[in-house]
Amino acid sequence: MILPTARASFGRRDALHLVDLLAHTDEELRRSALERLEAQGVDCLLDDPRILNALLTRPDVKAPPSLVFYVLVRQSLLERGIDSRETADYVASVVLSFVRSGRAHRLSEGATEEYRYLIDMIARMGERTTAREAFLLRAHLGNFSLWLSGLFPDFIEARVRRRGAPPIGYYEAMGATGYTMASSSPEAGALGLESIFKDVSRHFSTVRVALNRVADRYLHPTGGDPVDRLLREVAATGP
Repeated sequence: MILPTARASFGRRDALHLVDLLAHTDEELRRSALERLEAQGVDCLLDDPRILNALLTRPDVKAPPSLVFYVLVRQSLLERGIDSRETADYVASVVLSFVRSGRAHRLSEGATEEYRYLIDMIARMGERTTAREAFLLRAHLGNFSLWLSGLFPDFIEARVRRRGAPPIGYYEAMGATGYTMASSSPEAGALGLESIFKDVSRHFSTVRVALNRVADRYLHPTGGDPVDRLLREVAATGP
């Protein structure tokens, strides 16, 4: 099960590295950033647009991929008017989880059965399942719909043109439905995901557009295979 863990993984060393990136050689900026860090916590730095620019342009970046992706998602969501850090954390955690080989097609890390199409998940929901599997199917329907329509909209549009496949609106509807159903499961409340699922469901289209911007601006702005490019971006921002 994917949980919003990216933000919690940032430690004191990461925070001080952000101060270094923000200040560079300006001691006054350094003092100001340190004061903000001590008074408001690391979130004030993660939300600073100058940090995003530094993470993407400075040659001395040592931030882990989880931090880079969180900042990309968080600031893109802020641009679209979504201010929930928990939602940004969850969306970033989905992206980071799904770049692992095959994980986007499996309900959980240890699962062996793969789901390549939304219709396969929906068909499985109509069969007899355990409460746990039903919850995972609903959450995965939301996650996979968001992942595909958010980061690979051109792939969806190409399939629409070639095969008459479902358009992005279909993925938005299915994704929102998956998150809504998952939010009503007892497991969602126990894991602290109920409000996050409701928020992403309610604003699915907006979150999708925010991820489109991440993809267009930073992951595959010049074409090429988007999956390979995304994996290269993750590797390039590693420690």
